[in-house]
Amino acid sequence: MGPFEIAAIAIIGAFAVSAYKEYNKRHHHSAANAEVEALQAELAQIKQRLASLETIVTDKSYQLSKEIDRL
Repeated sequence: MGPFEIAAIAIIGAFAVSAYKEYNKRHHHSAANAEVEALQAELAQIKQRLASLETIVTDKSYQLSKEIDRL
């Protein structure tokens, strides 16, 4: 093997490593996006449930029921 062949192999190897790193970075990034979207959906659902609970607790009939139970 001559020096040009070794240099060519080194350059090709460097490009291959660079491409592999870029592939892993993009693959990991898309998986993270999916997780973020799932968490955002869960957060929206929790906010909706919290709003429902706030409506129930601030309802006058609920407060009246609590006062009657307290007596």
